[in-house]
Amino acid sequence: MSDTTTNKQDLKELLKDRTYLQIPKAGDLVKGTVLSVAKNEIKIDLPSYRAGVVRGNELYSEAEEFSNIKQGDEIEATVVDLENENGDVELSFKFAGQQKTWARLEELRRSGEKVSVKILEANKGGLIIKLYGVVGFIPVSQLSPDNYPRVQGGDKGKILERLRSLVGKEIAIKVLDALQSENKLIVSEKLVWEEDKKENIAKFKVSDVVEGEITAVTNFGVFVKFSDLEGLIHISELAWQRIDNPQDLFKVGDKVKAVIVNIAGSRIFLSIKKLQDDPWKDVDKKYQVGQKVKGKILKTNSFGLFVELDRDIHGLAHITALGKHKIEDIKEGDEMEFFIISLEPKEHRLGLSLEELKEAEKVKKPEAKKEVKVEEKKEEAKKEEAKEEKKEDVKEPAAETAEPEKKKRGRPKKADKK
Repeated sequence: MSDTTTNKQDLKELLKDRTYLQIPKAGDLVKGTVLSVAKNEIKIDLPSYRAGVVRGNELYSEAEEFSNIKQGDEIEATVVDLENENGDVELSFKFAGQQKTWARLEELRRSGEKVSVKILEANKGGLIIKLYGVVGFIPVSQLSPDNYPRVQGGDKGKILERLRSLVGKEIAIKVLDALQSENKLIVSEKLVWEEDKKENIAKFKVSDVVEGEITAVTNFGVFVKFSDLEGLIHISELAWQRIDNPQDLFKVGDKVKAVIVNIAGSRIFLSIKKLQDDPWKDVDKKYQVGQKVKGKILKTNSFGLFVELDRDIHGLAHITALGKHKIEDIKEGDEMEFFIISLEPKEHRLGLSLEELKEAEKVKKPEAKKEVKVEEKKEEAKKEEAKEEKKEDVKEPAAETAEPEKKKRGRPKKADKK
């Protein structure tokens, strides 16, 4: 076989190997063999191309593989410039280390592997950590129930104080988001807690009755620890009567019995009131439309008065049913006489008026147009009352373990105009 034929075959073989056709560009991660190691410079042979050099600040990386480099080692570096003043490819260990680190962080995100980190700092939004040399953040909402800063009234100063008490502590986390282009690393302690508690949570089901100890009291409800788990009793599930502040009825350390009403992943929602008889079940035996009753003003609002008739039964006197009385002249705690104008046991609603029933009816139906407006206002009152009953403290830091999802409400139907 001639030399020409041999050269052609060799060329074909080289062309089959795509690496010989690939010229690196700035930003590429390339692999080569260390040719020499000097104090401030390392020479690297890049196969099929030319020699490269790593020098100055680009020598330093927090990745362990770039320490103790010696001649003959195979190593990766990032292309900074294809040709420097000496004709060499300018390379960087620093950038290569960053690329490898972010690739490692992304792999942690995909795998869901848990790792241990130390809390370095705290701010009002969460905690600062460092993982593989990259600064990361744990939002308050991604803390486990054990470290979540539950503060009555959502006082930001006290929340920050609680978070600062965690500085220096080592915790297990999982990577939620790792994005090198934005230099963003978000991690979660809560995901680790959920994984650890998964088997224990599986032992319980909706309708199970549990006994536990109150661990925190907030404006939107109380947290109860039981069987190494924690559940939330929303303010609307604490009692059948209206509650403005859970602290009026409960305190940390109280022992309570509750029933599980929902399990959503790691979130467990409980109810105390569902273990008690519904006082509205036989309300019509005690109260009737037209009856004159004495009530205590619990709260005044722009749309009317919330009134306590007894410990369990509360009613609403809409602003249109106050007659000659001005709402600004009525104070919380005042006792007044009312007339019952509507009673809906299934909806847990009782309407009151400061005018006698017949007079109230005259206000309602002087003519068709006014009747429509009054009916619309009644619907608005029901909507506002529902909001008050389901209110949550927006100042409290948001957390998945803290609040149940709000039930969707439909828009009130307007009466057809005549």
